[in-house]
Amino acid sequence: MLSYIVRRVLLMIPTLLVISIVTFIIIQLPPGDWLTSYIARLSATGETVDEATIESLKVRYGLGQPIYVQYAKWMRNLLRGDFGQSFEWNKPVIELLAEPMGLTFVISFLALIVHWITAFPIGVYSAVKQYSVGDYLFTGIAFLGAAIPEFLVALVLMWFIFTATGTNITGLFSPEFREAPWSFAKFLDMLKHAVVPVLILGLLGSAGLIRTMRAMMLDELHKPYVITARAKGLKESRLILKYPVRVALNPFVSTIGWTLPALISGTTIISIVLGLPTTGPILLHSLMSQDMYLAGSFLMLLSFLTVLGTLLSDILLAWLDPRIRFGG
Repeated sequence: MLSYIVRRVLLMIPTLLVISIVTFIIIQLPPGDWLTSYIARLSATGETVDEATIESLKVRYGLGQPIYVQYAKWMRNLLRGDFGQSFEWNKPVIELLAEPMGLTFVISFLALIVHWITAFPIGVYSAVKQYSVGDYLFTGIAFLGAAIPEFLVALVLMWFIFTATGTNITGLFSPEFREAPWSFAKFLDMLKHAVVPVLILGLLGSAGLIRTMRAMMLDELHKPYVITARAKGLKESRLILKYPVRVALNPFVSTIGWTLPALISGTTIISIVLGLPTTGPILLHSLMSQDMYLAGSFLMLLSFLTVLGTLLSDILLAWLDPRIRFGG
């Protein structure tokens, strides 16, 4: 296993290098650059920028240099742990993302817990009680949850709660806590406002995994080793939990590859709809304005977590399922 892990870690280096090149090129593909977008926005409001200011901004951010020079400068700083300076916000990227990333992690982690504790028991129950009333009910709900977009549910909930109670559920903080320093009271206020996005992301996101868990369990319940264990008189509950459930957990483990980046990236559309101060809207805005250091550094962080999560899921799958081997 050790040689496998070392080989995979070494393969991560060229993988991330290729990802960084592709990421930087894609960010630069639209015509112009951040400075062009900035001048266009000022022109739309009737303001003008003199040539001296434009030249000073080019020199300051290196925008007048060839793309390969900008890429080399970005990668050199990235390897030193310097994520660069955001053009749009005129702040270090790491400083700009610190608080939104923490908020995104809390919401995404809570949603993931809801996601798993919902999908796991329902998927097992639907498989064990195949074609029962409960199975049909949960299957129908799962199909409905998979078909309805999360942002649509958020819009309906916003309208319903505001109509019924007059309460606005957007945002993560009450007005008195938005600019206040962090305290236990602010943390509790955040958790109170996080209930709606967590339930939407967790419950609707579990629909697909319920179907996957049910299908995996049904496939395992009819295999010879289960029939043999049942014939030997093994207690049904112990039989199900010890053998089929362990193998059926593969989909949970295999999703770690995109679970890790999802913990800090969040869901952009639902964050915009609910007005959540998370990283999703920041990333979208940085891509639209070609804020290359902010967008590129954040995308590279997501890529690193994806590659790392894939490695962790492969190792855990081999530990969980004895049929999986590291050799080719």
